Amino acid sequence: MRYDLILFDNDGVLVDSEPISNRILAAYLTELGHPTSYEDSIRDYMGSAMHRIHELVEERTGQRLPDEFDDVFHARVFAAFERELQAVAGVDGVLEKLAASGVPYCVASSGSHERIRVGHRTTGLDRWFEEGRIFSSQDVGRGKPAPDLFLYAAERMGVPPRRCLVIEDSPLGVQAAAAAGMDVYGFTAMTPAERLAGADQLFTTMGELADLLI
Repeated sequence: MRYDLILFDNDGVLVDSEPISNRILAAYLTELGHPTSYEDSIRDYMGSAMHRIHELVEERTGQRLPDEFDDVFHARVFAAFERELQAVAGVDGVLEKLAASGVPYCVASSGSHERIRVGHRTTGLDRWFEEGRIFSSQDVGRGKPAPDLFLYAAERMGVPPRRCLVIEDSPLGVQAAAAAGMDVYGFTAMTPAERLAGADQLFTTMGELADLLI
């Protein structure tokens, strides 16, 4: 099936940010008295909007994270991005093929607009994503696994959900795509295939994705 719109998750799909951000998140939560390993962070928070981190911590501990949590976390993450962040291997080739073939695409991320832009500017992916192709959970209020973000992005791009394909690497993202009535391909580079079992197709490299899309 040729899709009318490809919606890319950002973290872990376009930019290799999950190891960096989950390392920092685990350390910061531990620092605040909520012991969290890197593996815990990947399992519980990968693909989450910031509000879900707050909600889970309060639900589990009865304690609220400090008001400055988001600002401190993002400052640490952005500093690390400037030093370490790279694009996911092969993703430039996928975007180049989509652009050459005239297949519309966008990014729909749980991350903030600032986080998306910092990552794209650092890795050079900003050349593929002008303003009208960037959508964040900030635009809708509820992040994944709610379908709101994907539905909003599709509406803004003028494409019915049934004609959309989502590229995701987290269980929350796969759930959100399914809830939106969209097909979804799961990227297993960091997430075990069994955790993405709800995806319509699984792939392990961007080269495989390019072959599936074009």
